[in-house]
Amino acid sequence: MTGIATLRANQNATIEATITAISAVRDVTTSRGASQVADATLQDETGTITLTLWGEDTKRYSVGQKVRITDGWVKDFRGKLQVSMGRTGTIATVP
Repeated sequence: MTGIATLRANQNATIEATITAISAVRDVTTSRGASQVADATLQDETGTITLTLWGEDTKRYSVGQKVRITDGWVKDFRGKLQVSMGRTGTIATVP
């Protein structure tokens, strides 16, 4: 498990954190077509990071849930680190 404070852009990461906020869902059009996206704020004992939720994941998670992201992709977006599922990542709730 990696602490959020140690994450760097352009790397895969496995983290466990609690969702502390979720933005409103918005409609976007990408090169893959239309989809919905929302930004969730994740927090662990070392820091916070934005998690990008796409499609059905925008409705699947809520504030207060603890999640584990396995093999997520960390990137720098407009000067801030974000994590997403990338091509091989998964997300699941932690009891």
